[in-house]
Amino acid sequence: MSFYPPVKVGLLGLGTVGSGVTRVLSRNAGEISRRAGREILITHAAARNLDTTTAHTAGMKLTGEALDVVNDPEVSIIVELMGGYEPARSLVLQALANGKHVVTANKALIAKHGNEIFATAQATGMMVGFEAAVAGGIPIIKAIREGLAGNRIEWVAGIINGTANFILSEMRDKGRDFPEVLAEAQALGYAEADPTFDVEGIDAAHKLTILASIAFGIPLQFDRVYIEGIRHITREDVAYAEELGYRIKHLGIACCNEHGAQLRVHPTLIPKQQLLASVNGVMNAVLVQADALGQSLYYGAGAGAEPTASAVVADIIDVVRTLTADPDNRVPHLAFQPDALSDLPVLPMTEVKTAYYLRLQAQDRPGVLAEVTRILADRDISIEALVQKEPAPGASDVPIILLTYEVQERWMNEAITAIEALDSISAPVARIRLEHLGFD
Repeated sequence: MSFYPPVKVGLLGLGTVGSGVTRVLSRNAGEISRRAGREILITHAAARNLDTTTAHTAGMKLTGEALDVVNDPEVSIIVELMGGYEPARSLVLQALANGKHVVTANKALIAKHGNEIFATAQATGMMVGFEAAVAGGIPIIKAIREGLAGNRIEWVAGIINGTANFILSEMRDKGRDFPEVLAEAQALGYAEADPTFDVEGIDAAHKLTILASIAFGIPLQFDRVYIEGIRHITREDVAYAEELGYRIKHLGIACCNEHGAQLRVHPTLIPKQQLLASVNGVMNAVLVQADALGQSLYYGAGAGAEPTASAVVADIIDVVRTLTADPDNRVPHLAFQPDALSDLPVLPMTEVKTAYYLRLQAQDRPGVLAEVTRILADRDISIEALVQKEPAPGASDVPIILLTYEVQERWMNEAITAIEALDSISAPVARIRLEHLGFD
């Protein structure tokens, strides 16, 4: 065992994840010390509600002021588990300026302010660990940044929000409507009282921003991500997709080619036989396509106290291992050397090519399909499959389901506008993108 003194850690936040970190560090102290080469102790912690925390706080200096921990000279590593943009950003920057390494689970902070934070860390010779910011306990950051360092990453596609995945899984398995399943997710604690970040795709976009940056060596660009949520998905869409051999998943997709990068979060039809199609409930999974390895899937719990704490503690161990190392020889925060990040443009969604699922409500009369197919043909949009369902009892219109081959989004936007302008179309066109992810 090392003769180095214990490393003292300060926690900012003693909520669900903070409590998990104290439990994991306490329970596995012996193995963690053997791996890190020295003892790791949480000696300081800050939280707003110290009276209600379930964390193991014995022997810690507790305070309600996070800045007290950040400025304490005894602390070597700050673990930020507060969430949100501020005061997390200011506290992290102050910690780095104070010569303290930082570990965070805050995906919003990294996605929005990571470029500034990593530049500050570089200038001060400090490390920032953020494995827990994406997919909870799944070590996807380390896998891409280190395990796949010899590969060119072609694309990444992931189920990276457990709430949205739970809702879509329940809609498919039990034929339930979105509002009903959302209410259950909130009752079970899978969704917040305000579920906007989860069901509108913002949480997934934060995580995709980080994945794209480490996969392609581009700066973090959250403001360039196309974001679409799942509120508009109906149980009929879920059922029709199943009939056609697909499942609807809320995916974060990042692709890279010579024209630019694509960063997009949206509901997506994928083939049933695709690995991601079998990921259900609140679980997360990330599929990576690399030129040398091919496809690899990373699956596990994307949230929760101890799964997330697993990633936080792993980052703390990484930091401790490098405390005596040359700062210039550390693994770069965003996988590529800071002066080697690419200025590859992020393409607007209108330039992205995908296949599509379209659901139309059309009058049940001759000639309607001819009008629709003419509009598509005029824009070189080819139809892969077409299904006309039976009208509901007493209804005067019928659902028409179309699957198209790949087309640039701008042309599909034009086609949908033209289709919706037809007198025979009685409702807005439902559009869900379709990806085969390596399947023909």
